[in-house]
Amino acid sequence: MPSSMPGVQLTTSSREPVDLDQVAVRLHDADDVVIAKQPLLPRTVLRTSDGTVTVSRMVPPGHKVAIRAVARGEPVRRYGQIIGFAIEDIQAGQHVHNHNIAVDASELKLDYAFGEDFREVDYVPEGERATFQGFRRADGRVGTRNYVAVLATVNCSSSATRRVAEHFRDSAVMAPFPNVDGVLAFPTKGGCGAHYGSSDLGQLQRTMAGIVDHPNVAAYLILSLGCEVNQPDHLFEVTDLGNGHKPLVLTIQQDGGFQKTVEKGIEAVKALLPQADGFTREPVSASELVVALQCGGSDGWSGVTANPALGYAGDLIVRQGGTIVL
Repeated sequence: MPSSMPGVQLTTSSREPVDLDQVAVRLHDADDVVIAKQPLLPRTVLRTSDGTVTVSRMVPPGHKVAIRAVARGEPVRRYGQIIGFAIEDIQAGQHVHNHNIAVDASELKLDYAFGEDFREVDYVPEGERATFQGFRRADGRVGTRNYVAVLATVNCSSSATRRVAEHFRDSAVMAPFPNVDGVLAFPTKGGCGAHYGSSDLGQLQRTMAGIVDHPNVAAYLILSLGCEVNQPDHLFEVTDLGNGHKPLVLTIQQDGGFQKTVEKGIEAVKALLPQADGFTREPVSASELVVALQCGGSDGWSGVTANPALGYAGDLIVRQGGTIVL
């Protein structure tokens, strides 16, 4: 049957069995459900290693279909793990979703076991580890990029950071600095309407300190409005930002207004670029890599596609002596 949705192939509802692997994904041998790769029509017959399963109703792509019966109250497994409990008898071939599976936290008795699946890492010998071209910083850490950062202390100076950074998108402007990967703006929606000691202000200040302390940042400029709560001097005091010397700060209310501050910001970055360009790439052991993973918004396919791929890549980096942050 042709699909009315471009790019989506529907299964036919003929009685000829279809190999399960062609139309669905089974993540673990212990799973009670499989994940539909495409819309599964009613009466589609799936050929499994244990026989056949007939789909009883339309199953959308990314959704679950039972491949074995699960009695009411029994656990339902995906990834080899319990994802919920049947709230009614589920027959093989049925669509499994929140209409027939749930978790009653009040009745759960969880066994929190840690490290049961721990395995010793099979490290690659140091002399055989891979290398990459990185930027070695003064403190010994290594960056994979070499940026100049322009940070805003408050929402009111955020547009100025963007304007300064935009000037350096011109390849002709950056041509004299081949070792610099770019000038990045770090605007914020916060920085005011808070009070000293508040969690919101503290989080912003820690984030700013983390950005400028990142090994991918060679130099930075801070743009302030002037009257905001997130005053640069307080920021330096509570974060030790600057490592004992006061960082370069421009203040819109003291430096002639928005446009003049942008112009001064451009000149300030021009002065920082030779400093950043002094760092050059050199061969560095993969053990110096520190890679953080960020959830991009889980959906039905995250655990099938991106998560295993990133997990495998993470294992490769760890075997090289590197670090993965989950």
